[in-house]
Amino acid sequence: MSFERIQLSQETLLAAVGGDWPAEQVEAALELLANSSGKFPSGVRRLPPELIRAVQRERLLGAMLNAAAELGYLGTNVQDVIDRAGVSRPTFYEHFSNKEDCFLAAFDSSAERLRKLVHSAAEEGGDVWRDRVRRGLEALLGFAASEPDTARTLVVEARAASEAAVRRRVELIDDFARCLDKEARKLLAAPSPNTNATASGIVGGVESLLYSRLCKQEYDQLGSLLPSLMYFVVLPYEGHEAAGEAFAVN
Repeated sequence: MSFERIQLSQETLLAAVGGDWPAEQVEAALELLANSSGKFPSGVRRLPPELIRAVQRERLLGAMLNAAAELGYLGTNVQDVIDRAGVSRPTFYEHFSNKEDCFLAAFDSSAERLRKLVHSAAEEGGDVWRDRVRRGLEALLGFAASEPDTARTLVVEARAASEAAVRRRVELIDDFARCLDKEARKLLAAPSPNTNATASGIVGGVESLLYSRLCKQEYDQLGSLLPSLMYFVVLPYEGHEAAGEAFAVN
């Protein structure tokens, strides 16, 4: 089976290890480890060992996302992750106790990044509820389109993984529902009397549509879902006319 070894960008690493080391050290670690096959090149010893561990861990997380998306969680084993990460088996077990442990760490890291991305995007909508919804949905769809391995792992493969992964997946969906409910209560003049159930139903519907498209690997069509999703979200809160207006905005 052919596959490409994980290549991390400096931006990705800096976001993951955030500010603990100078950017030039992170770049040096990337260059030294890019082509290593589980063996540390001699120059790596000049870098902080904690930085090397952080880089290796991120490579393993990226490799798990890639393997799970390509092979499915059930079809993925530790060797698949090791091969894609370009690290040794002992290195894997320095970081994770088993496949599930690595998968949960990859899920948690990716889910937190998605939460922050959507929240930050929504804030750009200011005090207009519909604008905040649109920005958040744009960020969600953009994330899924640009990082299909990550999106597929969060939305699809976590369903087939362990009980702990399923719980995390439910928690992520519930987090987005709580956020939508909070925004509606705060910014709409006359929110639905039962916004909790409304928000849960909306987020569940969005997730179901994403699940279908990701299962079919229709990644290039994700952005085109925005008008329909805006209609779907706005309708129960503001009615048909407002939903139609939201749908019509390009």
